[in-house]
Amino acid sequence: VLATKSTMRAIITFTLFCVLYITVQAKTSSPKVQVYSHFPGEYGKENTLICHVSGFHPPDITIDLLKNGEVLPNTQQTDLAFEKGWQFHLTKSVSFKPERGEEYSCKVRHMSNTNNYSWGECNFYKPNVSQDALFTQMSLQLP
Repeated sequence: VLATKSTMRAIITFTLFCVLYITVQAKTSSPKVQVYSHFPGEYGKENTLICHVSGFHPPDITIDLLKNGEVLPNTQQTDLAFEKGWQFHLTKSVSFKPERGEEYSCKVRHMSNTNNYSWGECNFYKPNVSQDALFTQMSLQLP
């Protein structure tokens, strides 16, 4: 029984040492944030607002999706996942129907820093620009 207690202490000590070592080796990294919608934005059309946060460490993070500064209900969040180098990523989404004059954003709190990232007019479908015109505009930009 004494050898078992000694072995358990050694295992626990080793495990704590490993956790401490990994924590010290992992560098603090600020999150990279992308706010986008599943489909191009159209007023009055059902869509999904998505906030993807990646490349952060430590995993102490909170993500809120906002409409006009108020937290949206019924959001879905993925499980926290990590990449090589102990950097993490997380995605939060919600169904929404954008209307003219509304503001949508993603509020990210990582450690003691809080930032808002907007989803806006640049995400909207422009029906007056045809695919041919868009292709022509892109072609003219080529060297």
